Amino acid sequence: MYKTNINLNLYKTFYDVAKYGSISKTAINTYTSQPAISKAIKKLESELNTQLFYRNLNGVELTDKGKELLYFVEKSYSNLVIAERTMLETENLERGKLSIGMPSNIGSFYLFDKIIEFHNNYPNIEVTIITGSTNNLLSLLDSHKVDFVIDTSPINNISSDTIVTELDSVNYCFVSKDKYNDIKSLKDLENKPLILPIPGTKNRYDLDELLNKNNINIENVINIHTSEMIISGVKKNLGIGYVIYNLVEDDIKSGELNLINIKEKLPTSDINIVYDKNFLTSAPKKFIKDYIDYELNL
Repeated sequence: MYKTNINLNLYKTFYDVAKYGSISKTAINTYTSQPAISKAIKKLESELNTQLFYRNLNGVELTDKGKELLYFVEKSYSNLVIAERTMLETENLERGKLSIGMPSNIGSFYLFDKIIEFHNNYPNIEVTIITGSTNNLLSLLDSHKVDFVIDTSPINNISSDTIVTELDSVNYCFVSKDKYNDIKSLKDLENKPLILPIPGTKNRYDLDELLNKNNINIENVINIHTSEMIISGVKKNLGIGYVIYNLVEDDIKSGELNLINIKEKLPTSDINIVYDKNFLTSAPKKFIKDYIDYELNL
């Protein structure tokens, strides 16, 4: 028969040891004696009838069963953090937190001004912006380390409680430092120096599909992972860049960069909001509703 009087202190000690990777480091950071920590771990292992850590010269390492347990403990800990935030945040946002996950290229033109406005209106709300790949951001959402994610399609591998909704769409374009009056179509790009997103990314895949459809073979290519570096490369005259139009709109208007008009329709991409309907506190709800102008599906 399963226990109902779970000793949460044992699981807190287990979580700390797994986090610090050593009993001595855990003792220092939690102001607890090493014998007390060792005793707690042994007691938990005894209650669960399984070994949770391997001991080695450098500290401790999780066993396979320990890794399984850590997954559930981390989820539980994240739930407690959200519960505490729910209790502490006030409806008038006198205190609270807002954590957003998004790629830097999307954030720079799509959300940054809205975040500044929100912060000016609610200066006591601690705002955190975390960038990364789609998979990393979804992992942070799953562990409640971000309140919601703003990212481009496709959004895959989500849980049943996760909502994905399209907010907007963006267009891609070709830009250059010098004027290329001889470029009228994709075919004219074949022998030109190009700066493109790295192969395997969604935006590069869509472009490659379009090039293949039109029997266009490009060879003079520099592959760069981030839009910011692509734009920097274009400004250094390394070649013609392929980026989201919004990222270079001001540079085009100022004349620093030139928009290359291609007769073919270039790919577009959807911008989505991704959130778990069960774990939104007052601050993110307010931001999403009033600053993104999206009605939450709760």
